[in-house]
Parts: sequence; C-alpha cells; structure tokens
Amino acid sequence: MNENAKISDIKRIHVVGICGVATSALAIAFHKKGIKVTGSDKGFYPPVSTYLSDAGVPYYAGWHPEKLTELVQAGEKPDFIMTGGAGTSPSNPEFLFAKENNIPVYAWATVLNKFFIKNKSIVITGTWGKTSISSLLSYIMINAGLAPSYFSGGLSLSHPTGELTDSEWSVVEGDEYQTAIWDKKPKFAYYAPTHLLLTSVSWDHADLYPTEKEYFAAFEKLVSEIPEESKGGMILYCKDNEGAKKVLGGEEVRGTKKVVTYGKLDADYTYSNIKPSRNGLTFTITHNGKNYEIKTPMLGRFNVENVTACFAMAVEIGITPESVISSILKFKGIRRRLEKRLDGDENSKGAGKKVTVFDCHAPTPEKATSSLESIREVYDKKIIAIFEPNIGGRQRESISMYDNAFKDADIILIPHFTKVKIDPNEKDRPLEGDELAEYISKTHKDVRYIDDDEKIIEAAVSLVNEGDCLVFLGSHGFRGMIEDAVKKLEN
Repeated sequence: MNENAKISDIKRIHVVGICGVATSALAIAFHKKGIKVTGSDKGFYPPVSTYLSDAGVPYYAGWHPEKLTELVQAGEKPDFIMTGGAGTSPSNPEFLFAKENNIPVYAWATVLNKFFIKNKSIVITGTWGKTSISSLLSYIMINAGLAPSYFSGGLSLSHPTGELTDSEWSVVEGDEYQTAIWDKKPKFAYYAPTHLLLTSVSWDHADLYPTEKEYFAAFEKLVSEIPEESKGGMILYCKDNEGAKKVLGGEEVRGTKKVVTYGKLDADYTYSNIKPSRNGLTFTITHNGKNYEIKTPMLGRFNVENVTACFAMAVEIGITPESVISSILKFKGIRRRLEKRLDGDENSKGAGKKVTVFDCHAPTPEKATSSLESIREVYDKKIIAIFEPNIGGRQRESISMYDNAFKDADIILIPHFTKVKIDPNEKDRPLEGDELAEYISKTHKDVRYIDDDEKIIEAAVSLVNEGDCLVFLGSHGFRGMIEDAVKKLEN
C-alpha cells in the first residue's frame, strides 16, 4: 500500500470514463467512504449506469471542462482525476483542464495501487479465469469475516464489484493489459502481490505483446517479484496449464518462494467427479487425503478449475473448508460469464420461443471455444453463435487461432466490428468482420457476415427453434443486440 496516499486526505474526485466496469466499481467504493465523486463518459448503458444511479454517484455524458470549472470556482477542486481504461486519450478536454489546473491524473490501476492494495495483497492473474476467481474469492473472504478491499473486472451477481475497507487484506484481478494509453506497463505491475494466483499463460493481446516471448516475460517478471516464504509470500498456480508451468518452471524463478498447485492430478489440490448440468456443477476437491464435496450454480466445466483455485487460496490463508464450501454454493456468478439472459427451460411467456440466450465474455478464439464447449455439454440442440473479437483477436498474427475454434456451434454470425483507434504507424490494419468470417469459413461450414445489427438479430431469431441456444461471444455490449434478441424471443 502507498503509505503517502491516505484516504482521509481525499475529499473529491472526478472520473473520466466512469461507465467502465472498473471505474464505476472504484467510483462507488470511494462514494461509500464519504468522498464526493462525479463522472463523465461518452455514453451510459445498463447495468453500469443503473449501479451508478442507485449508488447516488452523479455523472454526465460527454466531456465538459466547464463543469469542472464550476467545481473549482465553488472551492470543490478534485484532489485527482481517475481515468478509464487504455483507450482514454490524453487529448480529452477534461484531461487538458486537469493539466492546466494542476490536478493529478491517475489511471485506475494506479488508483488501486494508492488506496486499495494492502500489506497482504492477493492478486489473481492469467490469460483466463481471473475475473471469476477474484470475484468468488472476495465473496468467500467477506463471508469469512476478513473484510478485504477488493476489485474484480466483472459485475458479480452476488455482491458489489469493489469495496474499500480498513482490513489488512486486499484481493484484486491482475490484468496483463496496458495500464493506460500513455503507460504500457501491465496493470498487475501496480498491485504488489504477496499472494499470487496464476491461472494460465497463453499468448494474448497481440496488439500489446507482438510475440509470445514478450507476453510470457511480463508474467515471469511478476512471479520474480513475489516475496519469499519467510516474508509471507506465496504462489498458487494451475499445474495443468503448460504456460503457467513454463513461467514457474525454473528454480531461478521460484527461488525460496512458497509454491502451491491445483489441478486434475498430482497437485496439492485436485478436482474430480465432475457432474455438469443446466443448473450448475457438482464435483470433488481433494486435499491432504480428504475429500470435499462442492456444489456451485455456475455453469461451465472450466469453472471447476476456477472454484478449485479459490478453494485452495482461501484454505491456504486460513479460511475453514466448511466456510469456503458454503460461500461457493451461495455465489451466483458473474455477469457475462455464461450468463443466462433468457432461460429456455423457464421461458413460457406469451407465444415466446423456448430458447436460451447466453451472454459470454469471450472475445478471443480460445475463450469462445471454451464457452461453446461448456454449452454443448448440457444442450444437445442447435447453437447459434454471434461473435465479435477484441482488438487482440483482430490482429493478423492471431488468425491461425481461429482454426476449428467454433466446432461446437452450428451457425456463426459475424457482425460489423466496433470501431477502434488504430495507430497510424501500424503496417497491418486490424481484421474486419467480413475478413474474419471468410477465414473462419475455412474450418466451419456455416459462417455468415451480416453488417447490420437489426438484420443480424432478425436472422438469429429466425434460425432458432425450441430448445436451441443463441450465444453472444465478445467483450463489448453488442450495441443492444442482446436485449433486442431477448425481447423478440419472449414475444
């Protein structure tokens, strides 16, 4: 924790880009501590806008330095301005106002460093699983009475997304993507972990890490900075993941650090007897020769690994297995992680089709494959997938990863992609929807590019029948398409 940053010294902050999952969570956490918070963004959409309004955090659309001028003139000058993600530009008019008026500007990852990170800092990182794990682990710790400061990059269905407390513990999601457009360091570089949970390492974000070697190097550096066991440090990692094993492989990396493993076999914490259903998962975790029966309402076989990771970390820091198991059973999951937006088994409203609609944060081919495999395991009828990749998944270097990535989908619909800022110095522009559809069609028999949002939903709704699934795979909100599809299917 940055000892120079005392929350009691902060009276007011302004958040540029407040409608992000991260910035809104931190804004609400500050607001709950009695700090005056305002925010701006280019647009506001549920559920984040609803959370801000319900919490009583005022915000406005657009960039209006004149509103900040009014605050300064009223003696309410912000102590600092917190910025949104990597896409927030230093040319933003409110940034320029801050510079002219000597108001510090911090990316939200550095704000976490200053105020949320504690002496016992648990950081969950890896290519996948970190959002679900960080959210469930914070929920387990809260129920066990540890009251951590915490942050997760997804909207929990069971508790607030972030909280700022006086506890000695913090637990945060450690994202490897850049901190801000002016700061290329990974966000997790600011979180000073004493306890590191590493889920996986598989080359991602080709726009930031042009080679696999550079991507792995970021994780290797993080691991090297974990304190030794004698100083309270610990590393927990998935023994089944080849990338994680590679990062933790050498004695020069491990040193005298405490290393604990989880996985299917030959690990400190193992899982077995997995039974997936449409209502969740049951399985067994084994540790020190004792079996623990686990039930969770979360879908997706991959969540067995995530839950086992949470169980292991929680037990290692002293929480009883019984308390952990109870919290796992009560935790409902994360928005956009195999979230059912419409349940075909329950949808009997009017003349609506009994179709299940899933909203999945799956912006890469690997994550899309995993989500579709989990759905196919418990749904035996047609699966229609609508896919939009993140900027990393649109890089030409990543195109081979799409081979057979959608094998569990019957039909793939590709919309026009959300516009992104492109570095004018880049030689190759990102892939567009029609190009990606053409490439995916080399390993899939039915791929369709439809560049109109309304028409793609009309097509999707016309293609599904009773018992089928419509699955949205991406990182953005699909510009209201999910809500439109649900409405049409209900009526």
